[in-house]
Amino acid sequence: MPLACRDRRSDAAVVRVGGRLRDGGGEALGEREITGYGCGAVATADADGPALLYDSRALADELRIAQPVWERGGGQVKLLVESGLDIRKQPIGVPYGSIARMILLYLQTKAVRTRSREVELGNSMNAWLTAMGIPVGGKTYQIVREQSRRISRCRLTFFRQSETAEIVTNGAFVRDAILPLNPDAPEQLPLWQERVRLDEGFYQSLIDHPLPLREAAIRQISNRSMAIDLYIWLAYRLHVLRAPVEIGWPALRRQFGESYAQVRFFRRDAIAPLRLALAVYPEARVTIDEKAGVVLYPSPPPVSERKAVV
Repeated sequence: MPLACRDRRSDAAVVRVGGRLRDGGGEALGEREITGYGCGAVATADADGPALLYDSRALADELRIAQPVWERGGGQVKLLVESGLDIRKQPIGVPYGSIARMILLYLQTKAVRTRSREVELGNSMNAWLTAMGIPVGGKTYQIVREQSRRISRCRLTFFRQSETAEIVTNGAFVRDAILPLNPDAPEQLPLWQERVRLDEGFYQSLIDHPLPLREAAIRQISNRSMAIDLYIWLAYRLHVLRAPVEIGWPALRRQFGESYAQVRFFRRDAIAPLRLALAVYPEARVTIDEKAGVVLYPSPPPVSERKAVV
């Protein structure tokens, strides 16, 4: 099965990723948008990190279930993702894994399409996930509900340091959420339509800084967290480059796999997702040196602006 609609670009569906941090198929689906949060924070997460758009290893994901705080820093900028609390004041854990990343893509897609901060979490999201190759049923249904709950409650804090001051910006993905106490009780569903209202700053960043991607590409990598992260990172980086940029494996590990104790283990696990991300982004000009790292070359965006839906 082809990984991307290389010969049918005129039919390519569109994913629109937006939200730059101001601080710091195959089958034709028509022109569509999926909107993801800005790569400035997202792409700094490691493969097992919380879902800020980022092959989660099962053990690491298990360890993160109850983790109350996750952090990632780069240069003078640091991001903290804090678990929300339940009504008993117990942390429920930070979002993690490919499904959480796909839920974030859905939330942002709907918000941009409708130009509304209010987004439904029920049948509409389940239908979209199914279309993206994630049938929502059985164990997957429970994972979707759990990750939706975590996304709805987590808090974001951005720190940026200058020579004379520290700038702190508080945020979230979701401002308000309505979730049924007993989602399996049919009588609750008409009254308690599951929906969220996105955080205003988060929503505005999506509207202000869109980046179109192929929906077909996201569908092909929807169950691979690191491939999603790398694909979105490349989409942000490549089309704004003026000259080639060399990035070594140590730097890539710091950005995408800080949980790895050694660079060689990160390199071993990162090459396949990187090749997959490049397979679904045929316009990308990237060379991979298994010893040194990668070289990024100026490249067209995944979808040209004339094909993007505004």
